[in-house]
Amino acid sequence: MMRFINVFIVILSFFSIILFGQKSQQKQYIFFLHNKFLEDHSFEEKHPKYGVAEYETILNKLKDKNTIIISEKRKTDTDPSAYAEKVKKQIDSLIKKGIPAGTITVVGTSQGGYIAQYVSYYEKNPQLKFVFIGASFKDDSLEKDKNFRLYGRILSITERSDDGHVPMSYEQRFVRSHLKDFKEIELNTGLNHGFLFKALNEWIAPTKDWISRK
Repeated sequence: MMRFINVFIVILSFFSIILFGQKSQQKQYIFFLHNKFLEDHSFEEKHPKYGVAEYETILNKLKDKNTIIISEKRKTDTDPSAYAEKVKKQIDSLIKKGIPAGTITVVGTSQGGYIAQYVSYYEKNPQLKFVFIGASFKDDSLEKDKNFRLYGRILSITERSDDGHVPMSYEQRFVRSHLKDFKEIELNTGLNHGFLFKALNEWIAPTKDWISRK
C-alpha cells in the first residue's frame, strides 16, 4: 500500500511539473501599433525634431522567447477607428482559437495609442491588456465622444515634457470607465514627444512588465 502511494505521488509530481512547464511557457501575443509619423514616412526618414522612429529596434526589445508580435506599417492617413476594427477582428480570431484574452496585449505609441484605445472600447473585454504611450492630451479627439469608455487592464505612459499632455487619469473617458486594473507612469526624459520615437528602456521595461503580468 505504501509503495502504491509513493508511486502515485511520483506520478502526481510528474504531471504537476508538466502542467507548470506548460503554464510557464504560455505565449504572449503583442499587437504593436506605431505612431502617426510612420504612416507618412519610410523607416529611414527622420522627423525634423525627433529623428528616426526606431520601429524595428522597439519590436526587437519588446520580443522575448515566449512572445508573438503582430505589427505592420500602416498606410498613409489610416482612419484610427477603422483600423481598430481590423485589430479587433484579429484579437477575436485568436480568442476563438482558444488563446486566453489575458495573454493578449495591445501596445500603441501616439496615434497607435489612440487606435489601441478604440480597440479597448470596441472589445469591452476586462481581461485584455493595453499599454497607451504618449496618447493622452488635453481636449483630444476621444474626449469629444461623451460615450467613449475604456475597458481592460490598462497601463498609460506619458512624458512630462510632452507639450499638452495630461495624465490619463485626468481624462473624462478614464473617469467614466471605472477601471479595476489601471496604472499610469509619467516619465521625465526631456525628449518631448520624441521619447516614443526611441527604443527607451524607460517605457519599454514597464511595458514588458505589464505584458507578462498575470
